[in-house]
Amino acid sequence: MDKDKTFRRNVLWSDETKIELFGHNAQQYVWRRKGEAFNPKNTMPTVKHGGGSIMLWGCFAANGTGALQRVNGIMKKEDYLQILQDDLKSSARRFGLWCSWVFQQDNDPERTSKVVIEWLNQDRIRV
Repeated sequence: MDKDKTFRRNVLWSDETKIELFGHNAQQYVWRRKGEAFNPKNTMPTVKHGGGSIMLWGCFAANGTGALQRVNGIMKKEDYLQILQDDLKSSARRFGLWCSWVFQQDNDPERTSKVVIEWLNQDRIRV
């Protein structure tokens, strides 16, 4: 980053993540020698039916973390807008970000939707 520390202290970062009860559900590979396929050190336990997961949205700044918001199912633009309306400005105030702060988000479609951009512009939130 070529921005200075003062700039970074005025950024409210955000993202969402999926947390799975028994680790990630991506395919895993194990290297083994010939004839050792089922040696316990070469196997990985599995959980049938997924084990469960939760999707969360959160934000943080240089001086703290905000409250986590649970996302039910796949986040849609209406869900994202509701999270911002409920949490964004109160989180910024809690972190001491008053006037010239910047909100960082990725470019997922629900974040760049017209309704979300209009709300951010209406509330004069710099992205």
